[in-house]
Amino acid sequence: MKLPKTNPEQVGAFTTFPENLSARKQLFEEVYPNVVELCQKLGFKNPPDEILWNLWLPLTMELARAKKELDRPLIQGILGGQGTGKTTLTKVISLILSHLDYSTIGISIDDLYKTYEAREKLKQKDSRLIWRGPPKTHDIQLGIEVLNALRDPNRKTPVFVPRFDKSLHHGAGDRIEPEKVEKVDIILFEGWFVGVQPVANTVFDNPPHPIITSEDKAFAKDMNKALKEYLPLWEKLDRLIVLYPIDYRLSKQWRKEAEQKMIATGKTGMNDGEIDRFVEYFWCALHPELFITPLTKNSKFTNLVIEILPNHSPGKVFIPKLQ
Repeated sequence: MKLPKTNPEQVGAFTTFPENLSARKQLFEEVYPNVVELCQKLGFKNPPDEILWNLWLPLTMELARAKKELDRPLIQGILGGQGTGKTTLTKVISLILSHLDYSTIGISIDDLYKTYEAREKLKQKDSRLIWRGPPKTHDIQLGIEVLNALRDPNRKTPVFVPRFDKSLHHGAGDRIEPEKVEKVDIILFEGWFVGVQPVANTVFDNPPHPIITSEDKAFAKDMNKALKEYLPLWEKLDRLIVLYPIDYRLSKQWRKEAEQKMIATGKTGMNDGEIDRFVEYFWCALHPELFITPLTKNSKFTNLVIEILPNHSPGKVFIPKLQ
């Protein structure tokens, strides 16, 4: 099998790439048919040869190496918004890890949402929380307990991992029966603000669009304050990958494309104006420029940054500098 061309802007972030070249070649040939099949199911138009060789394989092998250095399960955080490929990355990594005899489980920050009833009560207390997703809408303690249980090397009993169905209650969503997990080596914990750190309130003195009115600024400050409650959860992460669009405004374009595809299948979806308001609500809550960009420049919190291009494909991969 002919190997894809090596891309230095991607594999250069993985120091073990030259060392493990022969092992990577062998793994490429072994997993290739299964990865291609998975990508076809996920809607890939082109074979994932170059992404597999330059990103997915070196990343997965690095995760396997990091797991070997621990005496317990590894928790890998994955931060990324809609359209950045969190789901694809999680599924592909899990598939390749299975070929290396590692068991994995994917958990989303969405799985930690408070129940529908609890969120309705929360909305009565704070009418600004019109959508699930921002800080305050998750059961943080539940997340801590689940991650603690999963990473316990001496655990003898199964862990019941929470799951969430977004379609319930006319799209408001609710918890469903948890997943019973017996054994796991690597936990992939993903979400749109996983690992995000609070910022100084002074950044809201002259904030970016769409934080415009005094009400917008008050909401942004309150969400920033609420973010502090998530820090004990983030402390459970061993590593953090940031999937970083080269322009955060792409998320609005990607959301519109996704809605149009859904509407084309006969399902209901939001129009462009509704999408603008929806996306900008989350930008007001935790603006990408204020909360995610700093993580791409600080290796204290982030191990790896993967730039995401307008066509959703990965661009440059790099390790942030130490601040």
